Amino acid sequence: MLNSITHVSIYRTGYERFILPVLHSLIPAILKKIIIAIFLVLLSSHLSAPDRKYFTIVRPAPDNPYKKLIYAVGIVEAKCDTLAYNEIEQAAGYFQIRPIRLVDYNKQTGSRYCLKDRFNYEISEKIFLYYARQIGPYNLEKIARNWNGSGRQTIIYWNRVKKYI
Repeated sequence: MLNSITHVSIYRTGYERFILPVLHSLIPAILKKIIIAIFLVLLSSHLSAPDRKYFTIVRPAPDNPYKKLIYAVGIVEAKCDTLAYNEIEQAAGYFQIRPIRLVDYNKQTGSRYCLKDRFNYEISEKIFLYYARQIGPYNLEKIARNWNGSGRQTIIYWNRVKKYI
């Protein structure tokens, strides 16, 4: 009797040799899909659309294309110190604004900022961005070099600034 059972399990037909292993591997996969489908149906039965007949559009904060340049110039000019002062050039604040630059800014914009305003970060940034926007946000090298002055030294200045961008 034992030999006949062994005989049957060893000698399967071609059909049985192919189909049975496939069925054994498919059954767990099919069951898994059925369980996931049932779970999704049950989950979706508890979800519903909101009762509101309106929706909210959130406007993202405007991107500042000069943000990295502002930081880099601040590091190179004054190590981000708003109270920095260069006695030799009489440059002051985060952007090391010289008196002649402030006079030019006031003349072009009709502003009336005084020398001590260069220590105010918001005013200094406003002055810096005024000159930066005349060039545009996509030429950071030209903005930085123009901010520094003119001549060969601006190349060295740009190389220092771009390390922080």
